[in-house]
Amino acid sequence: MNLPTIKDIEITKAPSSKVDQVDFENLTFGNIFTDHMLVCDYADGVWLKPTIEPYAPFTIDPSAKVFHYGQAIFEGMKAYKDESDDVWLFRPDENYIRFNKSATRMAMPEVPEDVFLGGLKQLLEIEKEWVKKGKGNTLYIRPFMIATGSGVIAAPAKFYRFMIILSPAKSYYSGEVKVLIAEHFSRAANGGIGAAKAAGNYSAQFYPTKLANDQGFQQIIWTDDATHTKLEEAGTMNVFFRINDTLFTAPASERILDGITRKSIIDLAKRENINVEVRSVLVSELVEAAKNGSLKEIFGAGTAAVVNPIVGFSYKEEYYELPKMENSFAAEIKEKLTNIQYKLAEDTFGWTVKI
Repeated sequence: MNLPTIKDIEITKAPSSKVDQVDFENLTFGNIFTDHMLVCDYADGVWLKPTIEPYAPFTIDPSAKVFHYGQAIFEGMKAYKDESDDVWLFRPDENYIRFNKSATRMAMPEVPEDVFLGGLKQLLEIEKEWVKKGKGNTLYIRPFMIATGSGVIAAPAKFYRFMIILSPAKSYYSGEVKVLIAEHFSRAANGGIGAAKAAGNYSAQFYPTKLANDQGFQQIIWTDDATHTKLEEAGTMNVFFRINDTLFTAPASERILDGITRKSIIDLAKRENINVEVRSVLVSELVEAAKNGSLKEIFGAGTAAVVNPIVGFSYKEEYYELPKMENSFAAEIKEKLTNIQYKLAEDTFGWTVKI
């Protein structure tokens, strides 16, 4: 695809850049932001002229509905720089489509394509020095929208703000990840907002995740809300299970986010002749596979971490350690996927888009 061009945009450059003050070898994920941000306001039924301006705090009314009724959505994307100093995006059209699906579910206005993708292109052209070469270096992209309309009546706002901010990043997770399978808490329910990237989905995870952390686990594998027998997501990521030489992952639904990395892994695995089954996986299946030795791998998949191996899981106070795999599917898939993202391998799918 070709990114659209935004024609009507106002650009105010920062007087100086702080890029030379950043230690790119020692980054904390999502902690440092680039010099500029994109801002576009929605008022009384229309989107106003977008601006690119210096990154800075902004003023908002204390009665803004984002604070009281949680109208807030976001996306997660990355930009990559190849060895020729060209900057690339990975499947940005999918992020744009999903963002507007989230907006619709949260009774928020859809963002025009030229503002989202065209504005992002313009912003990245200004901030391209923040995208560093080398595998593992990325520029994390956070588009988001909040309800800025004031008043505490329980109804959708009439005013919104769409923004894009950028943060240089390396690996999201580090170290071994052990997970606890949820027996009581749920990430989402049928008829709810689980398929939307709504801010409240993530804050609702914090408390049960803290309880898991207190027990020595880094994340939770969420189960379905009705029976707690079906495995759904791992922390903030989609999750894959390798039983023998087949990969299993739950289907996207109104409870499970339609992850872009997830979809890419499914397509990539099929290309590599790895058998993939998209279906509900039962907790009982996983436990039985762990006991009989057929469970080889579990890994999370998402934009921030790409692929994150899980070394073991606990269920009903019994811990199951996974075998150490020399030729793991997780490592093979991550290598092939990131090679495409960094233009180190041919993109046979047409997923990468040049800025």
